[in-house]
Amino acid sequence: MSSLRLYHIVKTFLHFGVDDMVPKHLLPWYAKLARACIFWLRNKHKDKSPEQRFRLAIESLGPVFIKFGQMLSTRRDLLPPELADELALLQDQVKPFSGEQAKQLIIDSLGKDAFEQHIHDFELLPLASASIAQVHTATLTEEGVQEKIVIKVLRPNIDKTILADIKVMTLFAGIVARWLPDGKRLRPKEVVNEYRKTILDELDLNREAANAIQLKRNFTQGSEFDKALYVPKIYSEYSSKNVLVMERIYGIGVGEVDKLNALGVNMKLLAERGVETFFTQVFRDSFFHADMHPGNVFVDATTPEDPTWIAIDCGIVGTLNREDKRYLAENFVAFFNRDYRKVAQLHVDSGWVPHNTSVDEFEFAIRTVCEPIFNKPLSEISFGQVLVNLFNTARRFNMEVQPQLVLLQKTLLYIEGLGRQLYPQLDLWQTAKPFLENWVKEQMGVKAVFAKVKENLPFWNEKLPEIPDLIYDYLKSGKENQHQQAQLMREMLAAQKKQNQHLVYSVIAAALIIAAAVVYSA
Repeated sequence: MSSLRLYHIVKTFLHFGVDDMVPKHLLPWYAKLARACIFWLRNKHKDKSPEQRFRLAIESLGPVFIKFGQMLSTRRDLLPPELADELALLQDQVKPFSGEQAKQLIIDSLGKDAFEQHIHDFELLPLASASIAQVHTATLTEEGVQEKIVIKVLRPNIDKTILADIKVMTLFAGIVARWLPDGKRLRPKEVVNEYRKTILDELDLNREAANAIQLKRNFTQGSEFDKALYVPKIYSEYSSKNVLVMERIYGIGVGEVDKLNALGVNMKLLAERGVETFFTQVFRDSFFHADMHPGNVFVDATTPEDPTWIAIDCGIVGTLNREDKRYLAENFVAFFNRDYRKVAQLHVDSGWVPHNTSVDEFEFAIRTVCEPIFNKPLSEISFGQVLVNLFNTARRFNMEVQPQLVLLQKTLLYIEGLGRQLYPQLDLWQTAKPFLENWVKEQMGVKAVFAKVKENLPFWNEKLPEIPDLIYDYLKSGKENQHQQAQLMREMLAAQKKQNQHLVYSVIAAALIIAAAVVYSA
């Protein structure tokens, strides 16, 4: 299956002439030889532009490649405008499957009676069509109350295509790990396994429903940051593994910058709230939306001077443990303060680089990469170049890829792409710095100690009556252990004394034998 899929991938790229997009002088001789050996696979779409051919090739290869294209579409600093515009069509304009087929899948999930009783005005033409599922509008009727809803339906047999692509990726990961100089450090097998788990989780819409409910609950705590993000209501009683029913939202796509400007939306505030919302998810909640491409993020511009965000499609979420969060926050704050020594030391302490790494050399390397990007607006910072430089630094110091941070890194790329579209002058550092400094202070200051004590109070309240008994048992067992140790010491001394006596007797016997031998020979 993997070999057939690999051949299909190569065939698709060649049929769409994607290889023509690479300048011939950049291709090594063995790549030219391999291309010549499969001469029967020719470009069949010469009438289309290179950008359109690339997008069509990505789209025809299925969800794994489409998601890759979605991420690329947000990196307008790395791509020509024509290619970025073409790839943006992958966000919610993938070719749909039959609306009748989608309706039948929903009926099979809900049951015919429940569908006829509760679902009305079902629209066969999908509202949006993405790589893994498509969305249809309808009306939900419950106890005489009608609600506008959308119904998300998985594409038929999509799991088979995804598993085939994952097998091909695993094959490539094995080749990279074995043959490339940086293969082991990059840990491609672990990264592919992490991606496999993530994308297979996305095929279970029950999981997406649970994620959306959790994210909505996190942003209804009453914090100043919570009003900045809205998550649609989920109707879990009508949802299943391949069907998700949720509230219909009316927002403006984050990519519709001209429309947002025409409405007079405060783009600076919107961009700053986007950054703050992301860091709130990561550091406050340890639960963040990890698929924030423009097709999944909308703007509520009802009040243009006070705009807020709307997030949908929570199929992919990321989590971080306490240690990773602390190291990341301290790293960010150290970066903002240009304390590269601390950044280097944190990387060594966390085990992200080997413990025998020279902190002085690592500090100098980080300074060389990061110092030029400070005090610049987002529009003047080439994160593509920064990432290349950081990659070279990582290779030099044998820094291993952290699979648990892959989703976070991808989400940061999305956030940067959205920031560029909305407000290129956004000072990312000054926006994030106060938030992170506050978080570190809350986690490590006096307030944090009291919070931890308060958190553990029910446990100590339960154990408090047992403490006198525990102290008595400890003292009693300590006394018994002391007697046992004393007895053991006496036995060891007696054994040593006996051994010494045997040694003395042996020496005397040896001396007598030697003396007897001397007398006899004399």
